[in-house]
Amino acid sequence: MNPKINRRHFLRGTGALIALPALESIGFRRFASAAATAPLAPPKRMAFMGMGFGVTKETWFPDLSQTGADYILPKGLAPLARHKADFTVVQGCANKFSNEAHWGSTYWLTGANRYAIPGQSMSNSISVDQVAAQQLGRDTRFSSIQLDTADGSGSGHGPGLSLAWDQRGKPIAGFSDPVQLFHKLFSADELPLEQRQEAIAKNRSVLDAVLTEAKRVQRGLTKTDTDKIDEYFQGIRDIETRLKKDEDWLNVPKIESPMNEPKQGLKGRDEIKVMYDLIVAALQTDSTRVMTYRMPGQALLTSMDINPSSHNVSHYSPGERMQASQARDKVHADLLAGLIDKLKATKEIDGSSLFDHVALAFGSNISSIHYLDNCPTILAGGGANLKLGQHIVLPKDTPLCNVWLTMLRGMGLDVERHGDSSGVVKELRA
Repeated sequence: MNPKINRRHFLRGTGALIALPALESIGFRRFASAAATAPLAPPKRMAFMGMGFGVTKETWFPDLSQTGADYILPKGLAPLARHKADFTVVQGCANKFSNEAHWGSTYWLTGANRYAIPGQSMSNSISVDQVAAQQLGRDTRFSSIQLDTADGSGSGHGPGLSLAWDQRGKPIAGFSDPVQLFHKLFSADELPLEQRQEAIAKNRSVLDAVLTEAKRVQRGLTKTDTDKIDEYFQGIRDIETRLKKDEDWLNVPKIESPMNEPKQGLKGRDEIKVMYDLIVAALQTDSTRVMTYRMPGQALLTSMDINPSSHNVSHYSPGERMQASQARDKVHADLLAGLIDKLKATKEIDGSSLFDHVALAFGSNISSIHYLDNCPTILAGGGANLKLGQHIVLPKDTPLCNVWLTMLRGMGLDVERHGDSSGVVKELRA
């Protein structure tokens, strides 16, 4: 087999195997000789799952005096006990420019300086998932996939359309309907190939016309207007990139789904469970290698038969609200444990598990109640070469972006810095 042939090109040129999932017989094998073969390492993947209003400080965070591998798992993380050796809890991190107590995800993956652009009340920058997607997303049908929730307001996330922000700091929309996402990933396109090609050509023609008009007014602009037009041009380039990606995959049939189509109308706990299933399916089929999920808050409590709103639960004090907050934490931990179960059970072509090649992050920009220090952070999976099975306590207000930078570099990505990072977290490196 030609070692330069990637899976996409192989699928484009084959007829009988295109609808099958990744098989060992087409699994990136290089031949050193006719008698010896060696499988290539499975690709690296990343997934980020973000909560809104944080956790219950008293029962979610491990005791600060217990660090390393011998810490006692707190009640809020008890459902994760069977995976204790395979995840690490990090304390001490924060995004120093974040001061919105109801924004649990807006700055979580960016660490942006909200005052970076004078005159704007809120600015953001690229999120860590999109930094990874620039390199990991080159050879997949979808450079990245964003999952959102139809939960609506009251979940404590703040501005944004998902957890993801592009290189201009603009929000990237996510899929909030599991059924729609399922069909996007695995269902064949209904339009004939020729019509899809025509649609891309038409969009290109419109872009060319818009670009020509924009260039006509470029001369003689003020600096402010020049900055705006540069941002406009970047937006056009982004659209062109997406069109090129769509064109590259036009005649490559989608992979057969490893799961059944989700039921309609799932909410709360059921939504999270099926979204986690879709994360595993998307990564397993190499449809994408980068995913984010902005999870429901209010709908989760409703599915648990909890009456106080997610906002009021976040203002817990001993009593009903605190009990509700603790119950929510345990459900999150139980669902996360189930996701790890599935990742471990999903085998790669070389016999390793999908979990061995995925870097997972679970947490929030809000720690507890409305405090923004000590962002709750759980890291799991072998994809970023991190030191797992640990409880790590870093100096107060360590940039959370140091953790993201450590993950990026641990995956072998060439990234100098991210957000307000000041360096990698040595304690996390395996």
